[in-house]
Amino acid sequence: MKKVTISQVDTIFVNGRYPIEFLIYFKNKLKSKSIRAALKKLSSDFYPLFGEYREGVIQFLKYSECEHFDEIAAEQLFNPEDAPESIFDRYRTAIPPEKNKLFFLKIIQHKNGTVLIPKLNHLAGDGYSYFYFLSALAALSRITHIPFKKNLIQTLYTPHHNRTAVKEFQFTAIDAEPPQNPQQPVIKFEEIPKSVIRKKIRDVASANAQKVSTNDILSAMVIQKLITIQKHDCKDGFQLTIPIDVRQYIPEYGAKFLGNGIMLHTVSFASDELQNPGIHELAARIRVSMPASTKERFIAFLNHLETIIKQRRFHELRPFNPETGCLVTNLSRLPADKLNFGTGDPDFIFPLTIEKNSAAILSNKNNYILRLAYSA
Repeated sequence: MKKVTISQVDTIFVNGRYPIEFLIYFKNKLKSKSIRAALKKLSSDFYPLFGEYREGVIQFLKYSECEHFDEIAAEQLFNPEDAPESIFDRYRTAIPPEKNKLFFLKIIQHKNGTVLIPKLNHLAGDGYSYFYFLSALAALSRITHIPFKKNLIQTLYTPHHNRTAVKEFQFTAIDAEPPQNPQQPVIKFEEIPKSVIRKKIRDVASANAQKVSTNDILSAMVIQKLITIQKHDCKDGFQLTIPIDVRQYIPEYGAKFLGNGIMLHTVSFASDELQNPGIHELAARIRVSMPASTKERFIAFLNHLETIIKQRRFHELRPFNPETGCLVTNLSRLPADKLNFGTGDPDFIFPLTIEKNSAAILSNKNNYILRLAYSA
């Protein structure tokens, strides 16, 4: 039996919160035979995705296809031009709730293409891990006649799993706060030309003598839009939470780490900062607040989580509080070009993980795409 001890960051997701789930559509239909074979082949190397969680440990015994894969045929056509709320409502339950394994892949064969819905329990890994695995799955699924190429691909993508390499940890609590049933949010998409964002970055640098990033500008836009749309009551302030991938500066993790290699950074805004919030000022404020990218800072974050656990403040073990702020996840570098399963790159990608007062940043060639979700 293979097993891995979960990390301090993993504890945020022990009760199934925030599963990572995308709808990926291909106009040219996929054949599932090679995908099913690749799933089985990769299950050994990516075993935390195919295991079970029990009392602080993910353990894997053997792969069973029926527990991780399903394929159906649909009579209707798939239309990527449908309203986002309609797509979300139609496919959000494509994978039934009783499928409680850490990873499950659903294939829906429409008459005009194939929909892939991979769903990952966040306990097993973060967004980087999700797309790292899907990239490996796509590469291994493509038909090749070159001897040993599949073995080479498998070797190149083999991840590592030492989740407590940075700081030893053992989670024994079993009464973490249960997840609540999510309410159907309002979903809005907005395209923003990349040229507009580049200009705003230059304007902030000129006016405030402060360098800001694309993510700073877009996060500032999210705050401004949510406050305006919802007429948010900010008398007690507002909090912006941003997940930061730490793989680049934690040598114990690196690019092949499979797990939750993230740190959650929260920026708190006082009520007077949000009376007439300007994009430039908010972006500069976000940039100044960003923590140093150091191992010491990450260890401090792990210590903070351990304190919460030790004091059994399990209600605080969550990425953010949607009642007092928002979560912005930047997916603009989503590796769509590595999701070719043999018939070409995806023609449409739609995030199905949606939480009230959250935003995802996507992109295409010329635009950034903001996907906002908020309560009506």
